Amino acid sequence: MPRRRKTFPCGHKGYGQTCHRCQQKDKVREEKKQQKQEWESTFAADPIDLSSLPIHVVVKAREIIAGLESQKNYREYNGKRLRHNRWIISIPVTRNYRMLCKDQGSLLIPQAVLSHEDYNVDKPGS
Repeated sequence: MPRRRKTFPCGHKGYGQTCHRCQQKDKVREEKKQQKQEWESTFAADPIDLSSLPIHVVVKAREIIAGLESQKNYREYNGKRLRHNRWIISIPVTRNYRMLCKDQGSLLIPQAVLSHEDYNVDKPGS
């Protein structure tokens, strides 16, 4: 006697007790959800809010912050002091994003990462 295909409640057809297509989709969805939660939990350790930025900008900004914390010079990242406020340093993160840091003598404190548009609209640090 040949086995008969049955239609599952989801609309798929198959032979088993459950729909394997839907099980696979659920498994992938759960893995993506877990990865997203792990990624979002990494923002708690950042000294400034990076959560609204694209992933590649966040990664690069974290590299720069780690370098500054390990006493690397801001000039190694092509950073420059602003003309109107010499205590503010602008470091390019990517072509479209800049990190602003405040000079505290021997220590640089990151203030924000701005898009190039936001950076150019207002005078940062004033």
